Amino acid sequence: MARFLIILGLALVAAGLLWPYLTRLGIGHLPGDIVVTRGNFTFYFPVVTSIVLSIVLSALLWLAGR
Repeated sequence: MARFLIILGLALVAAGLLWPYLTRLGIGHLPGDIVVTRGNFTFYFPVVTSIVLSIVLSALLWLAGR
């Protein structure tokens, strides 16, 4: 369990460091994500991005478990 948590923590740090580069590729603003802008308020709910990330992470964890 400790090994899993360490790997998960490192993956989160790597994702945080790579996030500025990933947003340049268009990841995080996919068609289907909900964006509401009113005046000086913006609400962003990444529905499709969450689904895509969930599928990718599920596939990676499934492959790692084999």
